[in-house]
Amino acid sequence: MRASSGFRAATAAVGLSFAAALTLTACGSDTTGDGTLTVVASTNVWGSVAQAVAGDKVDVTSIITEPSSDPHSFEASPTDAAKLTDASLIVYNGGGYDHFVDDIIGTGNSDQLTVNAFDLLEGGAHAGEHSDGGDSDGGDSHEGHDHGDVNEHVWFDVDTVDATAQSIADKLGQLDPDNADAYKANAATFHGQLEQISAITDGIAAAHKDAPVAQTEPIAYYLLQSAGLKDVTPPDFTSAIENGNDPAPAAIAATRQLLTGKQVQALVYNVQTQDRVTQDVRATAESAGIPVVEVTETLPEGLDYIQWQTNTAESLAAALQ
Repeated sequence: MRASSGFRAATAAVGLSFAAALTLTACGSDTTGDGTLTVVASTNVWGSVAQAVAGDKVDVTSIITEPSSDPHSFEASPTDAAKLTDASLIVYNGGGYDHFVDDIIGTGNSDQLTVNAFDLLEGGAHAGEHSDGGDSDGGDSHEGHDHGDVNEHVWFDVDTVDATAQSIADKLGQLDPDNADAYKANAATFHGQLEQISAITDGIAAAHKDAPVAQTEPIAYYLLQSAGLKDVTPPDFTSAIENGNDPAPAAIAATRQLLTGKQVQALVYNVQTQDRVTQDVRATAESAGIPVVEVTETLPEGLDYIQWQTNTAESLAAALQ
């Protein structure tokens, strides 16, 4: 397990937008004016999971959809705040990752239905029942969050994603009892698709148990864990990169040595928040003949969650061959 503070500086500009947004919305409303259910997700990752469960019964809107956006530092607009406060159901990552959601729902109706994926992490230090309603205190602060205990990038944890889909089905069933069976059936289908991803990572674990790899950030922690791989990147390096800081020269040198010395079998590279340091690390890996596995924090254009994670797991398997 690595040690890291858990996320870059949280958004600082949402507060001023709340008052304006809330005056335009019926706080805590369950439906739109015409009675239509609305599901709003923090990112298109969770939007895709929600849509898989909702099927053609409910339209799902995602706040963050651009591959270039960084959810850690996203600043919600008044329009974003209005969508969230008006939503019948909010689906978000939690764990301080998409903190703007906690900020917004903390000002609204505490009875609003939400699904917080991080709270569904099995054995997570912050697991609880918050998904039944909004967090009245605006959510736990995860400043100083230690990845040695938990890691907030839970969309790479198939079991947590499965639990999230099941929770979405339960919540939609509460809001729309007539279609509750359809939501449960869709969640069951999604469960089967997730098992296909697990089959790939299980295969990696069987063939490459404890194979050493490096990461530019601890984004894919749960993917590597499920694949039975060992992340040997210096924690000081990944922590600094994740928090938007320059790693210490010693951490950079140690990371480069892993690559030039061929001490790792792959480099997992977050293309969404790359900078001069990570670009140099990637160039070093490529020069040394170390395969690079690209990961992102939001869906690539044109892919749903299952396609995205299947491609990522297959890329990891190919890199280790």
